[in-house]
Amino acid sequence: MICRHCAAPLARTFVDLGTAPPSNAYLAPERLAEPEVWYPLRVLVCDACRLVQTQDVAAREAFFAPDYAYFSGVSQFWVAHCDAHAEACIARFGLGADSFVVEVASNDGTLLKGFSRRGVPVLGVEPTASTAAAARAAGVPTLEAFFGGGLGAMLAAERGPADLICANNVLAHVPDPNDFVAGFAALLAPHGVATFEFPSLVNLVAERQFDTIYHEHFSYLSLLSAERILVANGLALFDVAHLPTHGGSLRLYARRTDGVAREESPRLAQARAAERAAGVDADAFYDGFQAQAEAVKDAFLAYLIEAKRAGRRVVGYGAAAKGNTLLNFAGVRADLLPFVVDRAAAKQGKHLPGSRIPVRAPDALLAMRPDDVVILPWNIRDEIAAQLREAGLVDARFVTAVPTLEIA
Repeated sequence: MICRHCAAPLARTFVDLGTAPPSNAYLAPERLAEPEVWYPLRVLVCDACRLVQTQDVAAREAFFAPDYAYFSGVSQFWVAHCDAHAEACIARFGLGADSFVVEVASNDGTLLKGFSRRGVPVLGVEPTASTAAAARAAGVPTLEAFFGGGLGAMLAAERGPADLICANNVLAHVPDPNDFVAGFAALLAPHGVATFEFPSLVNLVAERQFDTIYHEHFSYLSLLSAERILVANGLALFDVAHLPTHGGSLRLYARRTDGVAREESPRLAQARAAERAAGVDADAFYDGFQAQAEAVKDAFLAYLIEAKRAGRRVVGYGAAAKGNTLLNFAGVRADLLPFVVDRAAAKQGKHLPGSRIPVRAPDALLAMRPDDVVILPWNIRDEIAAQLREAGLVDARFVTAVPTLEIA
Protein backbone atom coordinates (compact mmCIF):
# COMPACT_ATOMS: atom_id res chain seq x y z
CA MET A 1 0.00 0.00 0.00
CA ILE A 2 1.13 3.56 -0.69
CA CYS A 3 0.36 6.69 1.30
CA ARG A 4 -2.95 8.38 0.52
CA HIS A 5 -1.27 11.78 0.48
CA CYS A 6 2.32 11.52 -0.74
CA ALA A 7 2.30 8.04 -2.38
CA ALA A 8 5.31 6.82 -0.40
CA PRO A 9 5.31 3.08 0.38
CA LEU A 10 3.89 2.20 3.80
CA ALA A 11 5.78 -0.24 5.99
CA ARG A 12 5.29 0.88 9.61
CA THR A 13 2.30 -0.47 11.60
CA PHE A 14 0.78 1.91 14.14
CA VAL A 15 -1.79 -0.54 15.54
CA ASP A 16 -3.55 -3.71 14.43
CA LEU A 17 -7.04 -4.19 15.91
CA GLY A 18 -7.75 -7.45 14.12
CA THR A 19 -10.93 -7.45 12.07
CA ALA A 20 -14.28 -5.72 12.43
CA PRO A 21 -17.41 -4.95 10.43
CA PRO A 22 -18.17 -1.32 9.47
CA SER A 23 -18.75 0.52 12.73
CA ASN A 24 -22.10 2.03 11.77
CA ALA A 25 -23.54 -1.05 10.03
CA TYR A 26 -26.23 -1.71 12.64
CA LEU A 27 -28.23 -4.88 12.09
CA ALA A 28 -32.01 -5.05 11.90
CA PRO A 29 -33.46 -8.17 13.59
CA GLU A 30 -34.32 -9.80 10.28
CA ARG A 31 -30.64 -9.62 9.27
CA LEU A 32 -29.31 -11.56 12.25
CA ALA A 33 -29.42 -14.82 10.29
CA GLU A 34 -27.19 -13.29 7.60
CA PRO A 35 -23.39 -13.17 7.66
CA GLU A 36 -21.57 -9.90 8.25
CA VAL A 37 -18.60 -8.67 6.26
CA TRP A 38 -15.55 -8.15 8.50
CA TYR A 39 -12.55 -6.17 7.28
CA PRO A 40 -9.00 -5.96 8.61
CA LEU A 41 -8.59 -2.95 10.91
CA ARG A 42 -4.88 -2.23 10.60
CA VAL A 43 -3.42 1.26 10.75
CA LEU A 44 -0.13 2.30 9.15
CA VAL A 45 2.17 5.33 9.39
CA CYS A 46 3.79 7.05 6.45
CA ASP A 47 7.45 7.60 7.30
CA ALA A 48 7.62 10.40 4.71
CA CYS A 49 4.69 12.69 5.57
CA ARG A 50 3.59 11.15 8.92
CA LEU A 51 0.01 10.58 7.84
CA VAL A 52 -1.52 7.80 9.97
CA GLN A 53 -4.01 5.83 7.87
CA THR A 54 -6.04 2.64 7.73
CA GLN A 55 -5.07 -0.15 5.42
CA ASP A 56 -7.14 -0.09 2.23
CA VAL A 57 -9.86 -2.72 2.43
CA ALA A 58 -12.99 -1.41 0.65
CA ALA A 59 -14.49 1.58 -1.13
CA ARG A 60 -15.95 4.43 0.92
CA GLU A 61 -19.48 3.45 -0.11
CA ALA A 62 -19.15 0.33 2.05
CA PHE A 63 -18.86 2.51 5.15
CA PHE A 64 -21.24 5.37 4.31
CA ALA A 65 -24.40 3.50 3.40
CA PRO A 66 -27.78 5.14 2.60
CA ASP A 67 -29.15 4.14 6.03
CA TYR A 68 -26.20 5.68 7.93
CA ALA A 69 -27.23 5.77 11.57
CA TYR A 70 -25.18 8.60 13.11
CA PHE A 71 -27.13 11.87 13.52
CA SER A 72 -25.29 14.93 14.86
CA GLY A 73 -28.33 16.45 16.54
CA VAL A 74 -28.79 13.63 19.06
CA SER A 75 -26.16 15.02 21.45
CA GLN A 76 -27.09 18.32 23.09
CA PHE A 77 -23.41 18.91 23.78
CA TRP A 78 -22.68 18.68 20.06
CA VAL A 79 -25.63 20.91 19.17
CA ALA A 80 -24.29 23.60 21.50
CA HIS A 81 -20.77 23.14 20.12
CA CYS A 82 -21.98 23.64 16.55
CA ASP A 83 -24.09 26.67 17.41
CA ALA A 84 -21.13 28.33 19.12
CA HIS A 85 -18.98 27.64 16.06
CA ALA A 86 -21.56 29.24 13.76
CA GLU A 87 -21.94 32.30 15.96
CA ALA A 88 -18.18 32.77 16.24
CA CYS A 89 -17.59 32.47 12.48
CA ILE A 90 -20.34 34.99 11.69
CA ALA A 91 -18.80 37.50 14.07
CA ARG A 92 -15.15 36.90 13.11
CA PHE A 93 -15.56 36.83 9.33
CA GLY A 94 -18.43 39.31 8.96
CA LEU A 95 -20.92 36.87 7.44
CA GLY A 96 -24.46 37.99 6.63
CA ALA A 97 -27.33 37.79 4.18
CA ASP A 98 -25.01 38.30 1.19
CA SER A 99 -22.64 35.52 2.25
CA PHE A 100 -22.60 31.85 1.24
CA VAL A 101 -21.65 29.11 3.72
CA VAL A 102 -21.12 25.49 2.70
CA GLU A 103 -20.66 22.58 5.06
CA VAL A 104 -19.08 19.41 3.73
CA ALA A 105 -20.39 16.25 5.40
CA SER A 106 -23.25 18.26 6.84
CA ASN A 107 -25.05 15.22 8.30
CA ASP A 108 -28.48 16.28 9.59
CA GLY A 109 -27.76 20.00 9.25
CA THR A 110 -27.02 20.67 12.92
CA LEU A 111 -24.19 23.14 12.22
CA LEU A 112 -25.83 24.86 9.27
CA LYS A 113 -28.97 25.55 11.28
CA GLY A 114 -26.85 27.91 13.38
CA PHE A 115 -26.00 29.96 10.29
CA SER A 116 -29.44 29.92 8.67
CA ARG A 117 -31.12 30.95 11.93
CA ARG A 118 -28.94 34.03 11.84
CA GLY A 119 -29.85 34.88 8.25
CA VAL A 120 -26.80 33.45 6.44
CA PRO A 121 -27.52 31.43 3.24
CA VAL A 122 -26.21 27.86 3.46
CA LEU A 123 -25.75 24.65 1.52
CA GLY A 124 -24.96 21.22 2.93
CA VAL A 125 -23.08 18.51 1.05
CA GLU A 126 -23.77 15.09 2.54
CA PRO A 127 -23.35 11.64 0.93
CA THR A 128 -25.65 9.58 3.20
CA ALA A 129 -29.32 9.56 2.27
CA SER A 130 -30.66 9.16 5.79
CA THR A 131 -28.98 12.22 7.26
CA ALA A 132 -29.40 14.34 4.12
CA ALA A 133 -33.15 13.69 4.22
CA ALA A 134 -33.27 14.74 7.87
CA ALA A 135 -31.45 17.98 7.03
CA ARG A 136 -33.80 18.83 4.20
CA ALA A 137 -36.79 18.07 6.42
CA ALA A 138 -35.38 20.61 8.89
CA GLY A 139 -35.17 23.26 6.16
CA VAL A 140 -31.44 22.96 5.39
CA PRO A 141 -30.78 22.76 1.62
CA THR A 142 -28.57 19.70 1.12
CA LEU A 143 -26.87 18.18 -1.90
CA GLU A 144 -26.52 14.41 -1.58
CA ALA A 145 -23.00 13.69 -2.84
CA PHE A 146 -19.41 12.94 -1.93
CA PHE A 147 -17.25 16.06 -2.07
CA GLY A 148 -14.07 16.48 -4.09
CA GLY A 149 -12.28 18.67 -6.60
CA GLY A 150 -14.81 18.22 -9.38
CA LEU A 151 -17.81 18.98 -7.20
CA GLY A 152 -16.09 22.00 -5.66
CA ALA A 153 -15.42 23.49 -9.08
CA MET A 154 -18.98 22.74 -10.22
CA LEU A 155 -20.55 24.41 -7.18
CA ALA A 156 -18.35 27.48 -7.63
CA ALA A 157 -19.52 27.79 -11.23
CA GLU A 158 -23.20 27.15 -10.52
CA ARG A 159 -23.70 28.71 -7.09
CA GLY A 160 -20.82 31.15 -6.82
CA PRO A 161 -17.79 30.93 -4.53
CA ALA A 162 -18.18 30.28 -0.82
CA ASP A 163 -17.26 32.76 1.88
CA LEU A 164 -16.89 29.97 4.40
CA ILE A 165 -16.61 26.20 4.06
CA CYS A 166 -16.83 24.10 7.22
CA ALA A 167 -15.62 20.53 7.50
CA ASN A 168 -16.28 19.13 10.97
CA ASN A 169 -15.01 15.59 11.50
CA VAL A 170 -14.77 14.71 7.83
CA LEU A 171 -11.14 15.25 6.72
CA ALA A 172 -10.30 11.98 8.49
CA HIS A 173 -13.19 10.24 6.68
CA VAL A 174 -12.00 10.64 3.09
CA PRO A 175 -9.93 8.06 1.19
CA ASP A 176 -8.41 10.70 -1.13
CA PRO A 177 -7.51 13.73 1.01
CA ASN A 178 -5.77 15.48 -1.89
CA ASP A 179 -8.85 15.54 -4.11
CA PHE A 180 -11.00 16.45 -1.12
CA VAL A 181 -8.94 19.49 -0.13
CA ALA A 182 -8.58 20.54 -3.76
CA GLY A 183 -12.36 20.92 -3.77
CA PHE A 184 -12.10 23.55 -1.04
CA ALA A 185 -9.53 25.54 -3.00
CA ALA A 186 -11.84 25.39 -6.03
CA LEU A 187 -14.98 26.47 -4.16
CA LEU A 188 -13.57 29.16 -1.85
CA ALA A 189 -13.80 32.83 -2.75
CA PRO A 190 -10.42 34.66 -2.83
CA HIS A 191 -11.24 36.12 0.61
CA GLY A 192 -12.92 32.93 1.82
CA VAL A 193 -12.08 30.80 4.83
CA ALA A 194 -12.18 27.04 5.32
CA THR A 195 -12.34 25.39 8.73
CA PHE A 196 -11.35 21.79 9.35
CA GLU A 197 -12.12 20.11 12.66
CA PHE A 198 -10.83 16.65 13.58
CA PRO A 199 -9.64 14.61 16.58
CA SER A 200 -5.99 15.24 17.36
CA LEU A 201 -3.55 12.39 16.81
CA VAL A 202 -1.47 13.71 19.71
CA ASN A 203 -4.42 13.26 22.06
CA LEU A 204 -5.23 9.85 20.55
CA VAL A 205 -1.75 8.63 21.43
CA ALA A 206 -1.47 10.33 24.82
CA GLU A 207 -4.92 9.18 25.97
CA ARG A 208 -4.81 5.70 24.36
CA GLN A 209 -7.93 6.49 22.32
CA PHE A 210 -7.62 3.48 20.02
CA ASP A 211 -11.41 3.08 19.96
CA THR A 212 -11.66 6.14 17.71
CA ILE A 213 -10.07 3.94 15.05
CA TYR A 214 -12.58 2.39 12.68
CA HIS A 215 -12.95 1.93 8.94
CA GLU A 216 -14.84 5.20 8.36
CA HIS A 217 -11.74 7.02 9.60
CA PHE A 218 -9.30 6.61 6.75
CA SER A 219 -6.77 8.95 8.42
CA TYR A 220 -5.70 10.07 11.91
CA LEU A 221 -4.38 13.59 11.75
CA SER A 222 -1.84 15.71 13.51
CA LEU A 223 -1.40 19.40 12.75
CA LEU A 224 1.81 18.39 10.99
CA SER A 225 0.22 15.90 8.59
CA ALA A 226 -2.94 17.96 8.02
CA GLU A 227 -0.96 21.09 7.13
CA ARG A 228 1.11 19.14 4.63
CA ILE A 229 -2.09 17.98 2.90
CA LEU A 230 -3.61 21.47 2.85
CA VAL A 231 -0.48 23.21 1.56
CA ALA A 232 -0.04 20.64 -1.22
CA ASN A 233 -3.57 21.32 -2.44
CA GLY A 234 -3.83 25.09 -2.51
CA LEU A 235 -4.63 26.11 1.07
CA ALA A 236 -2.58 27.94 3.69
CA LEU A 237 -3.20 27.87 7.45
CA PHE A 238 -3.54 31.07 9.45
CA ASP A 239 -4.95 29.88 12.78
CA VAL A 240 -5.63 26.82 14.93
CA ALA A 241 -7.75 26.18 18.00
CA HIS A 242 -7.61 23.32 20.49
CA LEU A 243 -11.04 21.94 21.38
CA PRO A 244 -12.26 19.49 24.05
CA THR A 245 -14.51 17.59 21.63
CA HIS A 246 -13.91 13.89 20.88
CA GLY A 247 -11.27 13.63 23.56
CA GLY A 248 -9.28 16.57 22.16
CA SER A 249 -9.63 18.05 18.68
CA LEU A 250 -8.02 20.65 16.44
CA ARG A 251 -9.85 23.24 14.38
CA LEU A 252 -7.75 24.60 11.54
CA TYR A 253 -8.48 27.88 9.75
CA ALA A 254 -7.24 28.10 6.16
CA ARG A 255 -7.39 30.39 3.15
CA ARG A 256 -6.61 29.98 -0.51
CA THR A 257 -2.86 30.16 -1.11
CA ASP A 258 -3.51 32.52 -4.03
CA GLY A 259 -6.20 34.44 -2.16
CA VAL A 260 -6.35 37.32 0.28
CA ALA A 261 -3.52 37.10 2.79
CA ARG A 262 -4.28 36.77 6.50
CA GLU A 263 -1.87 37.24 9.35
CA GLU A 264 -0.87 34.01 11.08
CA SER A 265 -2.09 33.68 14.65
CA PRO A 266 0.55 33.16 17.35
CA ARG A 267 -1.43 30.06 18.31
CA LEU A 268 -0.38 28.40 15.06
CA ALA A 269 3.34 28.74 15.75
CA GLN A 270 2.78 27.54 19.30
CA ALA A 271 0.83 24.49 18.13
CA ARG A 272 3.51 23.58 15.58
CA ALA A 273 6.18 23.85 18.27
CA ALA A 274 4.13 21.71 20.67
CA GLU A 275 3.83 18.92 18.12
CA ARG A 276 7.55 19.04 17.40
CA ALA A 277 8.21 18.82 21.13
CA ALA A 278 5.87 15.81 21.37
CA GLY A 279 7.95 14.08 18.69
CA VAL A 280 5.23 13.81 16.04
CA ASP A 281 7.85 13.84 13.26
CA ALA A 282 9.89 11.04 14.84
CA ASP A 283 9.47 7.25 14.64
CA ALA A 284 9.40 6.80 18.42
CA PHE A 285 6.10 8.70 18.72
CA TYR A 286 4.28 5.90 16.88
CA ASP A 287 5.94 2.92 18.53
CA GLY A 288 4.30 1.09 21.40
CA PHE A 289 0.69 2.05 20.69
CA GLN A 290 -0.28 -1.59 20.11
CA ALA A 291 0.61 -2.44 23.70
CA GLN A 292 -1.33 0.57 24.97
CA ALA A 293 -4.47 -0.52 23.10
CA GLU A 294 -4.16 -4.07 24.38
CA ALA A 295 -3.78 -2.84 27.98
CA VAL A 296 -7.06 -0.91 27.72
CA LYS A 297 -8.80 -3.91 26.16
CA ASP A 298 -7.52 -6.36 28.76
CA ALA A 299 -8.57 -4.17 31.71
CA PHE A 300 -12.06 -3.66 30.26
CA LEU A 301 -12.58 -7.35 29.56
CA ALA A 302 -11.34 -8.29 33.04
CA TYR A 303 -13.84 -5.85 34.58
CA LEU A 304 -16.76 -7.33 32.62
CA ILE A 305 -15.83 -10.91 33.54
CA GLU A 306 -15.44 -10.05 37.22
CA ALA A 307 -18.73 -8.13 37.24
CA LYS A 308 -20.49 -11.17 35.77
CA ARG A 309 -18.94 -13.46 38.38
CA ALA A 310 -20.06 -11.07 41.13
CA GLY A 311 -23.64 -11.05 39.83
CA ARG A 312 -23.63 -7.36 38.94
CA ARG A 313 -26.11 -6.22 36.31
CA VAL A 314 -24.15 -4.34 33.66
CA VAL A 315 -25.56 -2.59 30.59
CA GLY A 316 -24.11 -0.12 28.09
CA TYR A 317 -25.00 3.41 27.13
CA GLY A 318 -24.36 4.80 23.66
CA ALA A 319 -24.35 2.71 20.49
CA ALA A 320 -21.33 4.68 19.32
CA ALA A 321 -18.87 3.76 16.59
CA LYS A 322 -16.00 4.00 19.08
CA GLY A 323 -17.86 1.59 21.35
CA ASN A 324 -18.13 -0.90 18.52
CA THR A 325 -14.37 -0.80 18.02
CA LEU A 326 -13.80 -1.50 21.72
CA LEU A 327 -16.39 -4.27 21.96
CA ASN A 328 -15.20 -6.08 18.85
CA PHE A 329 -11.50 -5.78 19.69
CA ALA A 330 -12.23 -7.18 23.16
CA GLY A 331 -14.56 -9.90 21.84
CA VAL A 332 -17.45 -8.76 24.05
CA ARG A 333 -20.86 -10.27 23.36
CA ALA A 334 -24.30 -10.15 24.96
CA ASP A 335 -23.32 -12.61 27.69
CA LEU A 336 -21.17 -9.86 29.23
CA LEU A 337 -23.18 -6.82 28.09
CA PRO A 338 -26.82 -7.85 27.54
CA PHE A 339 -27.90 -4.63 25.83
CA VAL A 340 -26.92 -1.05 25.05
CA VAL A 341 -29.28 1.92 25.09
CA ASP A 342 -29.14 4.90 22.75
CA ARG A 343 -31.23 8.03 22.22
CA ALA A 344 -31.03 7.78 18.43
CA ALA A 345 -34.27 6.28 17.13
CA ALA A 346 -32.43 5.07 14.01
CA LYS A 347 -30.39 2.66 16.17
CA GLN A 348 -33.09 1.43 18.55
CA GLY A 349 -34.40 -2.07 17.86
CA LYS A 350 -31.24 -2.96 15.96
CA HIS A 351 -28.08 -4.81 16.98
CA LEU A 352 -24.50 -3.60 17.17
CA PRO A 353 -22.30 -4.72 14.28
CA GLY A 354 -20.04 -7.60 15.16
CA SER A 355 -21.01 -8.09 18.79
CA ARG A 356 -24.73 -8.21 17.86
CA ILE A 357 -25.66 -6.74 21.23
CA PRO A 358 -29.25 -5.38 21.15
CA VAL A 359 -29.81 -1.62 21.10
CA ARG A 360 -32.77 -0.33 23.07
CA ALA A 361 -34.30 3.00 24.03
CA PRO A 362 -33.04 4.63 27.26
CA ASP A 363 -36.29 3.67 29.02
CA ALA A 364 -35.03 0.07 29.13
CA LEU A 365 -32.08 1.10 31.24
CA LEU A 366 -34.24 3.04 33.68
CA ALA A 367 -36.64 0.13 33.96
CA MET A 368 -33.87 -2.34 34.72
CA ARG A 369 -31.95 -0.05 37.11
CA PRO A 370 -28.59 -1.79 36.57
CA ASP A 371 -25.71 -1.84 39.00
CA ASP A 372 -23.21 -0.55 36.42
CA VAL A 373 -23.59 1.51 33.22
CA VAL A 374 -20.73 1.28 30.73
CA ILE A 375 -20.60 4.61 28.90
CA LEU A 376 -19.12 3.75 25.51
CA PRO A 377 -18.87 7.33 24.12
CA TRP A 378 -16.49 8.34 26.91
CA ASN A 379 -16.00 11.78 25.35
CA ILE A 380 -19.50 12.81 26.54
CA ARG A 381 -19.41 10.86 29.80
CA ASP A 382 -20.32 13.87 31.95
CA GLU A 383 -23.34 14.75 29.79
CA ILE A 384 -24.66 11.18 29.88
CA ALA A 385 -24.02 10.67 33.60
CA ALA A 386 -25.83 13.92 34.44
CA GLN A 387 -28.83 12.92 32.32
CA LEU A 388 -29.07 9.52 33.97
CA ARG A 389 -28.72 10.93 37.48
CA GLU A 390 -31.45 13.46 36.72
CA ALA A 391 -33.65 10.67 35.38
CA GLY A 392 -33.38 8.85 38.71
CA LEU A 393 -30.48 6.43 38.23
CA VAL A 394 -28.73 7.55 41.39
CA ASP A 395 -27.26 4.30 42.70
CA ALA A 396 -25.54 2.96 39.58
CA ARG A 397 -21.82 3.12 38.97
CA PHE A 398 -20.63 4.65 35.70
CA VAL A 399 -17.81 2.90 33.88
CA THR A 400 -15.51 4.05 31.08
CA ALA A 401 -12.60 2.11 29.60
CA VAL A 402 -10.52 4.83 27.90
CA PRO A 403 -7.85 5.98 28.62
CA THR A 404 -7.90 3.78 31.72
CA LEU A 405 -10.69 1.84 33.36
CA GLU A 406 -12.66 4.24 35.55
CA ILE A 407 -15.56 3.23 37.82
CA ALA A 408 -17.36 5.97 39.71
